[in-house]
Amino acid sequence: MLRSRFFLILLVFTFWGCKNQDPLPFLGTHEVIDGDTVYYTIPKFYGLTDQDGYGFSFDQVKGKAFVAEFFFSRCKSICPLMTSQMARIQDEIKKNGWQGSVELLSHTVDPIYDQPKILKSYAKTHGADFSIWTFVNADSAVYALAQQGYLLSAFPSADADGGFFHTDQLTLIDKNFHIRGYYDGTSTKAVDELIKDLGVLMAEED
Repeated sequence: MLRSRFFLILLVFTFWGCKNQDPLPFLGTHEVIDGDTVYYTIPKFYGLTDQDGYGFSFDQVKGKAFVAEFFFSRCKSICPLMTSQMARIQDEIKKNGWQGSVELLSHTVDPIYDQPKILKSYAKTHGADFSIWTFVNADSAVYALAQQGYLLSAFPSADADGGFFHTDQLTLIDKNFHIRGYYDGTSTKAVDELIKDLGVLMAEED
């Protein structure tokens, strides 16, 4: 009886601890309007093309949390690491039953080469489940989307490996398009933190 009571108390404190984790921050600029804080949101995006050649816009991720990355298929340096970490997040989405609530979005920074067939082949090679993970081409608008939308860097560069410089950060976006975290996409430890924070975000949005 004593053991059962101890287990019940432990369970209650564990549940209370999970429900009372510190909320994730809101990143980017914010302003106070009529006493309410208005946090930065990434701009609505249109005119992208997915790995199947279909149009893609913010509507496909509206009302969902998502993790975004910038990559290109011919990248031989950080991209393979980042893609493998995105695949880990995909596994966690399935493991936790977050399908339909969380998506992955990979933006190519090599829009001329990375046409839909290339994106689809690359995605399949890395085990992408297209019900969760979408690869998109935004043409040259991708650089403004990175810098003015996600507040990150991506641009063509003759000095960079493969001809393009792009951030190694994965971005966690909530269902209202607020930026809630940046994580080193080449680091298993950082992505572990992202996965943990994704769980916090899912509890926050319940």
